[in-house]
Order: sequence, then structure tokens, then C-alpha cells
Amino acid sequence: MNADLAWILTCSALVLLMTPGLGFFYGGMVSRKNAVTTIMHSFVAMGLCTIVWVLWGYSIAFGTSIAGFVGGLDHLALSGVDSAEDKLFMIFQCMFAIITPALITGAFAERMKFSSYALFVVLWLTIVYAPVAHWVWASGGWLFEMGALDFAGGTVVHINSGIGALAAALIIGPRLGFKNSKGVKHDQSEHHLPMIILGAGLLWFGWFGFNAGSALAADEFAVNAFVVTNIAAAAGMIMWLVMSVIMGKKPGAVGAASGAVAGLVAITPACGVVGPIAAIFIGIGAGVVCYLSIELLLRLGVDDALAVWGVHGMGGTWGALATGLFAGVGFAAAGMPEVFSPDYWNQLTIQVIGIVVTWGWSFVLTSAILLGIKYTIGLRVTESEEEEGLDHNQHGEVAYNR
Repeated sequence: MNADLAWILTCSALVLLMTPGLGFFYGGMVSRKNAVTTIMHSFVAMGLCTIVWVLWGYSIAFGTSIAGFVGGLDHLALSGVDSAEDKLFMIFQCMFAIITPALITGAFAERMKFSSYALFVVLWLTIVYAPVAHWVWASGGWLFEMGALDFAGGTVVHINSGIGALAAALIIGPRLGFKNSKGVKHDQSEHHLPMIILGAGLLWFGWFGFNAGSALAADEFAVNAFVVTNIAAAAGMIMWLVMSVIMGKKPGAVGAASGAVAGLVAITPACGVVGPIAAIFIGIGAGVVCYLSIELLLRLGVDDALAVWGVHGMGGTWGALATGLFAGVGFAAAGMPEVFSPDYWNQLTIQVIGIVVTWGWSFVLTSAILLGIKYTIGLRVTESEEEEGLDHNQHGEVAYNR
């Protein structure tokens, strides 16, 4: 018991570290005049989401189920969350609730008002994230009861945030100077490659807590999740570099970092039910799917600034599907169906249902939230503020004095 408590406490801290890691990862990808505001999007989520989670978010996600759709209000302000085990589960889940909306911010980097961002995070966590967490992870949730497999958040975290990011990119519109498909241009260059690699490294490190911690015990499932997480990240990185060469580009540092993150995203839902060889295939698939998805969106002229839909939305979609394809391959997880048996096809069907419903839920409700903000307090800074850079006009600070 004490070993399990110590392990999940450690994993909770690892998952929290991912959010400032995300800030570095995203911060390095934008122009130097927007580095502070981009990092703030991640860092401030640690404050906003914690308070929302404690006051009502945890109850909506993990309160007594109401028709399998949403949790009741029995845990408002953590009412009834008294034991060490309950508090530990709550804070572990809080770390997931923090990073998920932070992921979306990459879609609207360099052009959203800070006040609008803050309101968006509160509403999105409440209306979009918490119900999906209930469906998939809470006892009584309708996807949980159906048997959907999502060990550590492929559906809840990555599809949810990635599709929300697509809605944000479409509604907020492209950055100044970003050309549409036939006008080409989109060479919005990264300003700090070492920061990107540092951020990716922190994400990779923290992901061991994200995935292995989701076993909720220091056991064989945690060990397996740790191992396959590392393998899939490695495979995703290598495949992304291969894709760069195939597409006539040089194998760059940003590609290596993005490929590793894509592999991490894809293995997240499957890490408790697949073995090492399956993890290689999942990582390779992520490298291909995510790379091509980003290229597609660029050609369509949609400015998902930091490729959130391509990496998280499509990586999570591939991962959720691959969970059904490879469940039990190389790891004797209890209750996994034999490959190509009737139960196997049934599991795949359940995975597809989870994917489709989450896509629809996240896109529609994220769009509603953003449109509501757009027509009340407004979403974007002015053109002159965008040209000046958000660091100075939104925060009165700059990342670099020289």
C-alpha cells in the first residue's frame, strides 16, 4: 500500500512537470515576441485548472454517475474526498485536467487575448473535458461500461484536446502573414530550437508518470506501460525523420521532437494492454499519420499554429484505434480478446464509437464556447497588437532584453 501511494505521488509530480515542459515546447516554436504569452498559456493553466478541478471539475468527472453521462455534485469542493487514497486519485487526475486544455493553446498561439484564453480554459475544462473523463474513466460512465479501452488518456486527453484545437484554428483564423493553401507561405519560423528540445525531453520524462502512473499501483501494468511508452516514443521519432526525408526535407530537430511526442500520444491509450513489438508499430503509425495530417492541414490553409490537431487529435485517434487492433499482443492483459475473434471485432467497434463520439462532442462544444467568447468579449487581439507581439501588450514583459 505505501509503495503504491509513493509511486502515484511521484507520478502525479511527473505529470505536473509535463505542463511547464509543454510551455517550453510551445514557447520555442513561436516568434520571440510571443514567447512569454505562449509559455504563460501552459503555466497559468496549472493555477486555473487546479481551482476548477477542486471546486467542481472533479465532481463532474468522478461524482456519482447520472445516466452514465456526467458525475453528480456530491464531490463539490472535494466533499467526501477524505481518505488518502481518494485524495491521491483526485490530485493525480487533476494533473491530467491541467495539461489537456493547455495542449489546445498551441492551435491559437500568437493571436488570442489572454482574458479570452483564461475564460476559455475554465469553460472548456468544465463543459468538454470533465464529462468525457466521466464517460471513459468513471464507474458508471457509458463508455466505461461499454468496455472502451483508454488506459491513460488517448481519448479523454488527446482526441479531446486535438479536436478542440481544430475547432479553435478554424474559428479564430490564421495568423497575420499565414497564406492559405494556394498562396503558400506558412513559414512561421521557430525562434528557439534548444527550448523545443528541452520541452520535448520534459514531456517524454513526465509521460512515464502519465502512462505508468495510470496503473494506479506499482505493479506489472506500471512496468509494462513504462517500457512501451519509451519504445513508442523512439519509434515515432525515427519514423518522423524518415518521413521528412521521404517528403524531400531534411531530418530536423523540430521533427525529431514532434515525432517523439506523436509516439507518446499514440501509445497512451494502449500502454496497459500491448507489449513492446506492438508499441513499435504504434509508434511507426504515429510518425506516418501525424506527419501527413499536419501536411494536409497546411495545404488546406488551416493555421493550427503548433500542430495540435495533427499530433494530438490524429495521434490520439490512431492510438485509440490501435488499442483495439493490438490489445493483448505481447502483453497478457486480463480479459483481452483473441485476435480476429468476434470479441476482437466487438472491441474495435467500441473503440471506433469512442473516437467518433469524442470527435463530435469536442468539436461542437468547443466551437460553441469559442463563438460565445468571440461575440461577447472577443477572441483575438487587434492586428496592431499581433504585429507588436503579445508579450508586451498582453503581459507588459518580454522574454529577451536583447
